[in-house]
Amino acid sequence: MKHLNKLLVAVMMAMGLTSHAQDSNNPWAISFGVNAVDTRTSASPDHVGFFPAHFSQPFDVKDNWNILPSLSYIGVSRYVGSGFSVGLQGSVNKIDKFVVFDPSNPAHDGRGMVVNNPGDLMYYGIDATIKYSFQELIKSKVVDPSLSVGGGYTFFGDSSYGTVNPGAGVTFWFTDAIGLELSTRYKWAVSGDRVDASGTPDAVSHFQHMAGLVFKFGGKDTDGDGIYDKDDACPDVAGLKQFNGCPDTDGDGIVDASDACPDVFGLAALNGCPDTDGDGIADKDDACPDVAGLAALKGCPDTDGDGIADKDDKCPTVAGPKENGGCPFLDADKDGVADKDDDCPTVYGPASNRGCPEVTSEALEDLKVQARAVYFNTGKATFKTGDKETQARLDAIKQILVNYPNAKFSIEGHTDSTGSAKINQKLSEDRAKAVLDALVQRGVSPDNLQSKGFGSSQPVASNKTAAGKAQNRRTEIRHIGSKYEGKL
Repeated sequence: MKHLNKLLVAVMMAMGLTSHAQDSNNPWAISFGVNAVDTRTSASPDHVGFFPAHFSQPFDVKDNWNILPSLSYIGVSRYVGSGFSVGLQGSVNKIDKFVVFDPSNPAHDGRGMVVNNPGDLMYYGIDATIKYSFQELIKSKVVDPSLSVGGGYTFFGDSSYGTVNPGAGVTFWFTDAIGLELSTRYKWAVSGDRVDASGTPDAVSHFQHMAGLVFKFGGKDTDGDGIYDKDDACPDVAGLKQFNGCPDTDGDGIVDASDACPDVFGLAALNGCPDTDGDGIADKDDACPDVAGLAALKGCPDTDGDGIADKDDKCPTVAGPKENGGCPFLDADKDGVADKDDDCPTVYGPASNRGCPEVTSEALEDLKVQARAVYFNTGKATFKTGDKETQARLDAIKQILVNYPNAKFSIEGHTDSTGSAKINQKLSEDRAKAVLDALVQRGVSPDNLQSKGFGSSQPVASNKTAAGKAQNRRTEIRHIGSKYEGKL
């Protein structure tokens, strides 16, 4: 018996260290403790009813209960689901208090019951049980009431017989797996209660009460996180109960499997990634993680709102186009046309004329006057020798033309009718070309000029008079458009 006690204590310690929670996870249970056998129920007087005869004085411990002062029962059971478990139990006791109904005996109590010592009979029981737990039904984690039914075989001294065992019990769980078990069962002798002539029990019904510890075990927990594999969404990696056994390495409340940044504490809205600058863009996707910015610019700011991130903007505080590095284009003459598009960057002019001033009617009239005052040697394409006025007229024409850098002008030569048409044509062309060359020498762009000769074909006065011929011998300068309008 001493060795049995030591064995049970060792088992208890081992189970306490290795057991975990819940019957469905820990299908096996082992229980052990002390039992008490009460034979009072077999003393059945004929003149009382069944229940008073069998179930009176249930707690008369001192007079009726047989208790072996040692660990006297051990059982093992397995959970099978839906609150049911099946088990097998073995028990041992010593019967030194056997109750009989003998009102003729001077030692009887008021009910006619006499307690005899049948000779310290050894008692052994082997019982199988089906138990139903009400713990899930009442939704308690501590109190676990139960009902049971089963059968067994009892060895009572030299006798042995079968029993049917209805019972009830309650377990108080200290932890998910360790509890104090209190139970009782009525072991009804199948063959009927028998006592031999000497008063020694042969086959008797009786109560067996038990008090002991119960331990659950048997669940598999591969990763050792306290969550059994069958309920563990991550059975090979230790995790947390609230995440069904999956880990949350950075502790941000998002399981690693769903966390885009599992090693860094982050926000649920960003799949577990941090947002240092609070701009709603995860640091891993933010080109400027320390400065709040715009999603369209990968989290970088755009101070001047020109659509170019400050880090790429050469003028971050002044809006400007991307093609100019984020800086505004210069407009030296402040005419609203950027210098890069302004044909006259230093002269104010409308955008409709590419930033250059429009040729005015006053300027055209001035050109007409100045051009007609340019004189040539008779019959030649050379300027009149020593004529300072002609040079002054050419200078004046140049000053007018340079004010219109993108304007195209046609220099046209005309003659009177004296001489042949062929000679006059050639002379008019040469004289127009002479004026063009003189203006180019003075700084007028040749791209803005062209020359033509019309001979005597376009008179402005009669060639029959000397005055008329003088008017017809002339040079004219005409505005013909912009140099961007096409080939002239």
